Parts: sequence; structure tokens; C-alpha cells
Amino acid sequence: MDGSKYTSLMRLLIIEDEIRLNDIIKKGLVEGGFAVDQAYDGEEGQYLAGSESYDLIILDLMLPKINGIEICKNLRKKGNKTPIIILTAKSTTEDKITGLDSGADDYITKPFSFVELKSRVHALIRRSHQNPSPVLKVQGLILNPLSHVVTREKKQIKLTPKEFAILELLMRSEGEVTTRTKIIEHVWDYNFDVMSNIVDVLVVTLRKKINSGYENKLIKTVHGVGYII
Repeated sequence: MDGSKYTSLMRLLIIEDEIRLNDIIKKGLVEGGFAVDQAYDGEEGQYLAGSESYDLIILDLMLPKINGIEICKNLRKKGNKTPIIILTAKSTTEDKITGLDSGADDYITKPFSFVELKSRVHALIRRSHQNPSPVLKVQGLILNPLSHVVTREKKQIKLTPKEFAILELLMRSEGEVTTRTKIIEHVWDYNFDVMSNIVDVLVVTLRKKINSGYENKLIKTVHGVGYII
């Protein structure tokens, strides 16, 4: 998959031996637009993780046949870089360090809020698909993710952090409509008030800064759908 662009449909793997919990997590993620595979023991989970392509793995530690730590270590030894969130009832600092040292990317302790898990999933997927080194270019508009500098026809454009984040998302999705929901998920956390009109206000100001003075209007509104560059 291209690291600079990614689709909204992501494929996840849940490795959790508590069937009810596994099914609850799957139900919530499927409702959120994810494609989800399930494994109920470590052996099956390790096989799926090593043979299929996933955008993220949710991994319990206390599993029958092969425990989560061993699965994590084995995947990393084989060069598998799929983001992994560990789920476990163990909550000591030593347990967390062990999990992260085995190659996991994040750690969440049972019992947990599904909203928190979903937020961690989205954050890890965004991070794993980011390709921060190449400069983004759309015609004469250039965005440097490292220096946070934006120029158009060599003229620097000053943006707020939120405007910069929205523009980066639009440019990484060049030619594709970016919905308001996707902007919210990319720029704000799950506590954001979805009824707020701040997204629309920020896009209006961003569009003025990018389009003003140029005949070619790069940022456009697709009414009822979202925005496109």
C-alpha cells in the first residue's frame, strides 16, 4: 500500500481468547468501517498475522498455545512491522515495558473503554501510514511535513497548526474527496464536538490563504460530501 495515501477501509486482526470480548471489539470496529478478522488462540493468531496483510493487530497477552509476547517477538523477528496494540489485564509498569520491548506499539489495560481503544487504533494507523520525509507537491503548492513550511509559487503561506494538518490531509489525498468526518478523525481527538462548525470555518480560511490571488483555485468544496484538492 502506498504510504502517502490510504483508504478508509482498513483490515484488522483481533487475537483474543475471550470470545465475548473478541466479538464485542469486532462489532464496534466493523461499525466503524473496518474489516476485521478474528483468532481465539495464539497459534491461529500467529498464523494469520504472518500469512495475511493487516493494517493493525489487537493482541491479548494471556493466550492459549502461544502467548502474546512470543507472537509479538516472532513477528518482529520476521520483519513484520504491522502496528500492534496489546490488550491485557496485567497493569504493572514491568508488564507494560515487557510488552513494548517485545515490539508492541501501544498498550491498553483491561477493562478499557471501547472509545479509547478506537482512538488508539486510529492514531496508530495514521502514524504507520505517514511518510514524513517526502515533500508534498500539488502543482505549484508545496508542503514540507518536517519544517512545516507551505509555499505556493515560491511564496510562503502562514498557516495555523490545524490549517496545516488539514492541508496535509488534503494533499495526501490529492484528487480524492476528503470528508468532514475524515478531517475530524485526522485533526482532532475523540472528544471533539461533531456538531461544531469549526471544521467548515477552518477550511474556509485555509481555502482563502491557498487560493487568494491565483486563477487556479486548488482547494474546492464538493457540496454535501467534503473537500478536494
